[in-house]
Amino acid sequence: MANIVIMPKLGQATEESTIVKWRKKEGETVKKGDILFEMETDKAVLEAESFFEGTLLKVLVPEGVTVPVNAPVAFIGAPGEPLPEPPPIPAPKPEGREEPKPASPKQQPLSTQPAAPAVSDTGVPTAVPRPTGQKPPPAPTRKAVSPRARALARACVIDASRIPGTGPGGRVTESDVAAYLAAKGYDRMRISPAAKKLAALNNLDILDIRGTGEGGRIMVHDVERAMKEKPRPMSRMRQVIARRLTESFTTIPHFYVTVSADMTDLMAYRKQLKEQGRSYTVTDFVLEAVVLSLIEFPAVNSVTDGINIRWRGSVDLGVAVALEEGLVVPVIRSADSLSMPELRDAAKALAEKARSGRLLPDDMTGSSFTVSNMGMLNVENFHAIINPGEGAILAVSSTMETPVAREGKIVVRAMMKMTLSADHRIVDGATGAAFVNAVKNKLEDIELWKTLT
Repeated sequence: MANIVIMPKLGQATEESTIVKWRKKEGETVKKGDILFEMETDKAVLEAESFFEGTLLKVLVPEGVTVPVNAPVAFIGAPGEPLPEPPPIPAPKPEGREEPKPASPKQQPLSTQPAAPAVSDTGVPTAVPRPTGQKPPPAPTRKAVSPRARALARACVIDASRIPGTGPGGRVTESDVAAYLAAKGYDRMRISPAAKKLAALNNLDILDIRGTGEGGRIMVHDVERAMKEKPRPMSRMRQVIARRLTESFTTIPHFYVTVSADMTDLMAYRKQLKEQGRSYTVTDFVLEAVVLSLIEFPAVNSVTDGINIRWRGSVDLGVAVALEEGLVVPVIRSADSLSMPELRDAAKALAEKARSGRLLPDDMTGSSFTVSNMGMLNVENFHAIINPGEGAILAVSSTMETPVAREGKIVVRAMMKMTLSADHRIVDGATGAAFVNAVKNKLEDIELWKTLT
């Protein structure tokens, strides 16, 4: 009997995922451990391995479709094996809502639960459940276009939906297209055949493209520029980043404190450690200094909803990692209980998991404070936005040789700016300044590092 492949649940908070790419095609042989497809949650793009061996008989969910966890997505079995009926697709729980309590018989509504999504003959969900009480969005109306009008618009590589129709019910006729082309000066346009073909392949309207060739001729590179400018949907990950950071910046009263740490002695000490075979990055020292300072200033390791303040009993340290798809923040659990070598190894392991696409959603939840280090990007200074659920974030800039005054003389030192973004509802300016200076003082205390490394 063919085996049903389901959408895996890879985190406690993950309720649905989108199939980004199928690595295996229908008819291909699959072994246990092979990567079947790539899926995108609201936090990362992950790989789904096969637990079965055989042939990928049928793909139920195509690329770009979002389904709940545990939904059937494919069948694996022997070639020619009959396919069973796919199980019903579970409906995801509405985010942030409690399960409704049963109403009394007199108060029982006609419908208390959203209907499960329908499944087509191919097993692909045809509808996403919508919370009860919400009206469905109006269906997009499609302008009526006659076949001959559509053929002319296609041949001229223009968008027929923009053309006013004079036919019955506003139907666009062939004469409407011809009049539209004449009004736009289409006959005077100069278009290279290759550019026209490329525009047609990418569903571009040739009238929107500005030609830069001789006499305004539209060339291939003009179409390629228009292709880059064409709007494209944000990934789910980028949508979540945008939503969360917008929520943070508009609901949390941020304030900022910047200090400059003299890293000259620490950089020299780091070089000594490296020569001894004990390698540490600047980030490792910053993370340890932050952990020690958070223990001293528990208010910075707290969070508030505007009414209550909740102290975080341990330092669950988020470390921002930049990926091509966006920024992820893996979390070092109970960082305050780790030695400095253990903290270094944990940060390195999580960064490698992030860059190889192996982070799970649970690896990126529950942080109490975040460090965002852009030191490798030649950045003099920047402000970071607080992650929702935290009270502050530290932005670490590049270490730069800078002329500074020391004992009445100008000397060149390796200086590094750090900016604390703090929630002013729970962290006062004096506390924020004391905290970020505590981090600075620790980074400049070489004797401290000799005891920790």
